[in-house]
Amino acid sequence: MSQPRISALEGALVADALAMPVHWYYDRLALRRDYGLVDQFRAPKNPHPDSILWRSKYDPINPEADILHDQAGFWGMPGVHYHQNLAAGENTLNFKLARTLYTQVHSAGFYDPQAWLELYVDLMRMRGWHRDTYVEEYHRVFFTNRARGRKLLACGGEDIHIGGLTAVPALFAALAQTGDALVETIQKHVALTHRSSDVLDAATAFTWMLLDLEAGVSLKESILRRGHQWISEKKAVRWSSEPDTVVVGKHLSTACYIQDAFPAALFLAWKYADDFKTGIISNTHVGGDNCHRGAVVGGLLGLKNGVPQSLLRNLQIRPQENHVSHHPVPSRTNAEAS
Repeated sequence: MSQPRISALEGALVADALAMPVHWYYDRLALRRDYGLVDQFRAPKNPHPDSILWRSKYDPINPEADILHDQAGFWGMPGVHYHQNLAAGENTLNFKLARTLYTQVHSAGFYDPQAWLELYVDLMRMRGWHRDTYVEEYHRVFFTNRARGRKLLACGGEDIHIGGLTAVPALFAALAQTGDALVETIQKHVALTHRSSDVLDAATAFTWMLLDLEAGVSLKESILRRGHQWISEKKAVRWSSEPDTVVVGKHLSTACYIQDAFPAALFLAWKYADDFKTGIISNTHVGGDNCHRGAVVGGLLGLKNGVPQSLLRNLQIRPQENHVSHHPVPSRTNAEAS
């Protein structure tokens, strides 16, 4: 029996927070050396051996595009951890936004993209709201386009990373919609920042998997049916006899691109369909983009099995994450008219 819808969001948040200190570790020996067994929330520490911030650059075209604030000085420096300022159990930027999206939509009872984007802009432009040193490319593209004068609904880009799926469990949990109506809402939201057909296809498959679980379909069956273009039963069964670090690393990439990351997440959710904690620990230890894969692994396993209270109790929730700012969602009549 599936858990309440909020369990999907809780599972995603916990999976992200667990993976956060070893996010984008591609050297698994270094991961074990620096953190050992990551089976509880840990704080990140410098240096990060696989950090690419030393060759990353973002120069806002004007003050309206500044979303790095006091973190900009760390770009171009070697060894800087992407999440160096976060505490143990704290969520990374995309998941902080997902939690805020949940709060806004749940409070309103419906989804309005304009209201969300106005809140998104306010929060990203608010110094100190997020303390992540790294912000994904899609944020930088969005705010560059906004600074050039584009309307909010036209600022997104053709992003192809699995970070585009982090909002799926949040909207699933916040809304009472089912079937095609929910899929349409989630497609509309994801396309605000990720217009890639591959990301949108993955978001649709992920949504249907959550709906299947709610309807009583087994997780393994749903993954193979809804995710057939990314994973097959033959491969899943064969790979399940190998170490996860071989499957995700040799057979499947640890990278953040949706065509690599989504099948890796589906395999882990398939293999650990009945074991939430072991599944998210494995996702953490295979490294790479484990935080954003956690939206899928944690979301599916959380809805299927529930999330242990021992983990939820230690999840950091900052007041800003539950504050809907000064952008109330318009009435349903006004939202529909727009």
